[in-house]
Amino acid sequence: MKRAGVWLFCACLVFVLAACSGSPSSTAGDQSSGNAQPGAEPAKGETVELVMYSWRPEDKDAYAAFIAEFEKRHPGIKVKFKPFKSTEYNTILTNSLTSGTGPDIVQLRPYAGTRAMADAGYLLPLDDLKGIQEIPQSYLDAARGSDHKVYGVPLSINSAVIFYNKKLFADNGLQPPQTWDEFLQVCRALQQKGIIPIAQSGKAAYLLSITHSVIGISAYGGGDFVDKMVKGETTFKDPAFLDSIKKMQELAPFFPPDFVGIDDKDAQALFYTGKAAMYINGSYRLETFEKQNPDMPLDVIPSLAKEKGGDTPIVNWVDGSYGVVKASRHPEEAKLFMEFLASREFGQLFSDELNRVSPIPGVTPKHPLVQKMTQLSETSMVPFLMLVHFGEGTPTTKTAFEDSLQGMYINKLTVEQVAEATQASADKWFAPKK
Repeated sequence: MKRAGVWLFCACLVFVLAACSGSPSSTAGDQSSGNAQPGAEPAKGETVELVMYSWRPEDKDAYAAFIAEFEKRHPGIKVKFKPFKSTEYNTILTNSLTSGTGPDIVQLRPYAGTRAMADAGYLLPLDDLKGIQEIPQSYLDAARGSDHKVYGVPLSINSAVIFYNKKLFADNGLQPPQTWDEFLQVCRALQQKGIIPIAQSGKAAYLLSITHSVIGISAYGGGDFVDKMVKGETTFKDPAFLDSIKKMQELAPFFPPDFVGIDDKDAQALFYTGKAAMYINGSYRLETFEKQNPDMPLDVIPSLAKEKGGDTPIVNWVDGSYGVVKASRHPEEAKLFMEFLASREFGQLFSDELNRVSPIPGVTPKHPLVQKMTQLSETSMVPFLMLVHFGEGTPTTKTAFEDSLQGMYINKLTVEQVAEATQASADKWFAPKK
């Protein structure tokens, strides 16, 4: 039963992130731990090693600083950060958990991914953990099991945004668009100047649903439509959702030639080298662009309004969390590390070091763009519809939608057929939430 649960977890994983490493773990077998309570320090003179799995090797240096701060406060505990390639992480984690020789702490995919692992009995509930209830409930929802208990400390908030090169806009006399019509006007003006308007990749289909999450608001609005979908009051065949797909189709001429066949790294390069004026993806790309071209003046557009003066909310989702493995030999020490992750001190360190939006209340980012996205997240936020609410099914409805968008872009499917395929997938599993 547990093995089936973990394979379901792997089937639910939604983003391909990035790369590296490994070595034997220090944990095994005892599965007697129950509900989480505040962690306990190891006995004086003893040193406990906690092994921590992640799919983010690119954050290794930052985690060295985070862990050093934790170990300074808890000298009897050592934390070994072991990141793996995202494409290999699922298999490595599955094998470790089913063998009973896995890590103490694991990075969890959000929403359906965490739920599958929790339901399979591999995680400790953390509802009683110090600081956990200070985190907004909408973010904790990404780390719950079917029993509604919390099994992870949310790590960071991703925002889907339109990055734009302020210099290219200024040099061509353009203002950042606020509406769909203004967006098309800007795209046409850039194209006439020989500049690629939007550096879009379509080879990895998940990138298309991220772009749609931003563009779709100009067709169906924001939270009210999402609420109607979740309550079963409308479907993916709704004219407003059909219009959102049509808008994605209308953008194709403003993407790079043969964009369905290019990698995201190539699309990123078009943007940070100044060949393209805009790029749509998660806020996590801020760090990438500032490393590749620190002199490029960047800003973000959260979304496009349906009409002039309309709302432009920011689209958010939780980018994973960390949980404690039930089979850990050191659950109390692992909970102490979880308390650290749930603290404002860690949230501030995380935001400052990686320029990411933290889910921890009271964090004030030092980076002006992260400040902007944090403020929008607190005042005008819409959840990423396809991931947060339609990330289940086999394949997931999110995947069915993304694959259908690819089909539309290679002229195999119509707008209506994309909507029909997406709804057919949802009909197999989705139960409205009243």
